Amino acid sequence: MIRTIAVDEEGLLKKNLPIETLIAEGFLWYWIDFDQPDEKENLLLRDLLHFHPLAIEDCIYWQQRPKLNYFEDHTFFITQSMNPSTFTKEELDFFVGDHFIVTYHHTRLEEVNKMWRLFHNEVNVREWDSYKVLHFMIDELVDQYFPIAYEIEDTLGKIDENSQNESMETLLEELFAARQKLLMLRRTVSPMRDLVYRMLNSHRLPGIMNHREYFLDIYDHLLKLSEMIDANREITADIRDSYLSYNSHQTNRVMKILTVFTTIFMPLTFIAGIYGMNFANMPELHWKYGYFSVMFIMAGIGYGMYVYFQKKGWFK
Repeated sequence: MIRTIAVDEEGLLKKNLPIETLIAEGFLWYWIDFDQPDEKENLLLRDLLHFHPLAIEDCIYWQQRPKLNYFEDHTFFITQSMNPSTFTKEELDFFVGDHFIVTYHHTRLEEVNKMWRLFHNEVNVREWDSYKVLHFMIDELVDQYFPIAYEIEDTLGKIDENSQNESMETLLEELFAARQKLLMLRRTVSPMRDLVYRMLNSHRLPGIMNHREYFLDIYDHLLKLSEMIDANREITADIRDSYLSYNSHQTNRVMKILTVFTTIFMPLTFIAGIYGMNFANMPELHWKYGYFSVMFIMAGIGYGMYVYFQKKGWFK
């Protein structure tokens, strides 16, 4: 589907005009949105709009890394949003010139639809231009990252609170799932941050300079997101290390107690082994009090070793 918006020299908004009309007539600026286009509509990028073949190829074969390419009469941007429900990347491409902006996306994006609805209610359309539209949609894309980052942060907080009550398998499964989401978000935010940085520091984009303070605001948001992601990655590492350390301590405590009991029973087993050899000449076997004496000695040794280890604090 292709939809269009144009602003004429009188500041009037024109909707859904043919692309041929937009190119031929003198509009202040126009916006063409390629929303999930088919193969026939893709040909218009080449045949009518005459965009660079490499940029068209990047549009059609999507899931590219965010980037910026300069061409003779237009600039090509690849940006990415992230679906908060599925944590999948969704690409939004821009062709931007002094008097036009063309958007291209393979999935229906709320950021684009919000821009479209805004123009249906916007009165001062003369104040807009192609780079202001670019800023609005990139800003909407970046704003979509924050709920995802906050959700991950809340998840880590709950994991930390319940770390003493959950099994190791459950906790590590939740922890690694949150860490995986962080990595996916980082792979989107970092390239977007680099893209906006290039936009702000490019002398080939005078339209960006006219709205520099707005794009700086986007860059600040991306820096904040990067800091949140790095901080949460450190939190996941701290929770993991703390839990593994706690479990190691518990294991060592159990092993220490088992070692104490093994040590106590070693001399008792030795004594029992001696009197279990059934030699013919073992006088104490025939002594009236032999059994009770051996039991008393074994009990004394066991109790003595227990008291010794108790004083040493091995049962704590």
